Amino acid sequence: MKQRVLIVDDEPQIGWIFALKLRLSGYEVECTTSGAEALDLLRKHKFDAMLLDILMPGMSGLDVLRELRTFSQLPVAVFSAKLDLFPTARSLGADDCISKPVHPDELVERIRALLADKESPQVTR
Repeated sequence: MKQRVLIVDDEPQIGWIFALKLRLSGYEVECTTSGAEALDLLRKHKFDAMLLDILMPGMSGLDVLRELRTFSQLPVAVFSAKLDLFPTARSLGADDCISKPVHPDELVERIRALLADKESPQVTR
């Protein structure tokens, strides 16, 4: 079964490009341009990871991440051109931070690594 990735970006063309590259790499992808819609999708459907833009109108990616962490530990990679937002994103539970612009091939590798980390057995001492 294909792994499912949710892409959240207020710029539809960016979501479309990333979705195309991820689909060509074997993932099932759903896109939305709204943080509120993303949370609705996450409550209703199973995803294996999310790629989340931080700077969006209305509900920001940080708001989405804050709300998501109240009900899910889904692996999340945030992305933004504003690198100074990454520490806040990490403190809210982001698993990876990707700076824009990002080449679609690098994006696929980062998602692959995010999903591999999720599947790795966790060792506790």
